[in-house]
Amino acid sequence: MRGGTGSVKSYKRLFTRSLAHIPAHRHAAAHSHHLRPDVVERAALACLDDAFALADRKWDKFFGEVYPRAQAHVARLLGTGQPESIVFASSTHELLSRLISCLPARARILTTDAEFHSADRQLRRLEESGGAVVTRVPAEPFGSFGERFASAAREPHELALLSHVFFNSGHVVPELEALVAALGDGVEFIAIDGYHAFLALPVDLSRLAHRVFYLAGGYKYAMSGEGACFMHAPPGHGARPIDTGWFAGFGALEAAATEGVAYPADATRFAGATLAPDGIYRLEAVLGLLAAEGVDAAVVHDRVARLQQQFLERLASPALPPDALLVNEPRGNFLTWRTPRAAELARRLLEAGIFVDHRGDRLRMGFGLYHDPDDIESLAAAVSER
Repeated sequence: MRGGTGSVKSYKRLFTRSLAHIPAHRHAAAHSHHLRPDVVERAALACLDDAFALADRKWDKFFGEVYPRAQAHVARLLGTGQPESIVFASSTHELLSRLISCLPARARILTTDAEFHSADRQLRRLEESGGAVVTRVPAEPFGSFGERFASAAREPHELALLSHVFFNSGHVVPELEALVAALGDGVEFIAIDGYHAFLALPVDLSRLAHRVFYLAGGYKYAMSGEGACFMHAPPGHGARPIDTGWFAGFGALEAAATEGVAYPADATRFAGATLAPDGIYRLEAVLGLLAAEGVDAAVVHDRVARLQQQFLERLASPALPPDALLVNEPRGNFLTWRTPRAAELARRLLEAGIFVDHRGDRLRMGFGLYHDPDDIESLAAAVSER
């Protein structure tokens, strides 16, 4: 895999709409906003067509056809074999909030100092209000993270929340199964933010499906845009979230009231209220396209790893020396450099029409299916000039 690009199949024909506006050699932010394939336009129009043609009955088609197909695709890519354990929502924050609503007052939460902004903000607000006691384990040094996180879990916690791939570095938490086992029974709920792992590297939850909640969505590597997020909810965990909506009560809408609020046993117990269905139409269309093309996460990760290696071999920028690269391997599908010039470099590249992004002193660059080796040559040359 390393040390050369070899023969690389081009997938540009799937992205003609996006690439007509932003050529691939100018877009190095696939980890942040992946360019979308043409099928998302057709999927969005199909959603509108169903609304026009079916009116209220559009929900019958959505929940009877589109939703189950999307569940099956996600379960296949996660390796769980449990489509019924997948629930969709407009954002992962919405799903995480429902999971948190299962916790008791003053819940003890174990997490890291490298979680995405929405989760971090929510946990800080819970602390501020007295609703939770939060312990944060530093992500760095990466080599000892797993041991330190497991050690912190020796004290009982109601929730452990960590990322599979840290958004601000690209570090992949290795041996996820061993880490989950090390957390033991002292942690009631384990939630993994998989947004930078889903369709970026192979994910196999077959031996974790009974224990972990796994959250991700379509905005990044699943190439589907906003409003298409999901959570794998292990059976029997979190039977009655306090934060709930009428989508979680479909099975009881026409039944007489029983004792308390009724919940389904499957993952829709974490469903909310009315959502815009077009996001799930788009996600289902993209995942179906990838399946038809024979593209899975292993294909994507292998391709991107080759392009990353090519880029690093061609890069000759004093502002981004090799020792500024934050993570070598294992890493996700983006490169991160720690440099005080991160904001300046991102600005100068944008002025040249090249899309990258930065988080504080970290410059991030990511590649995807729409990049070919020629694009990487052009990108490396352009970045080296600045």
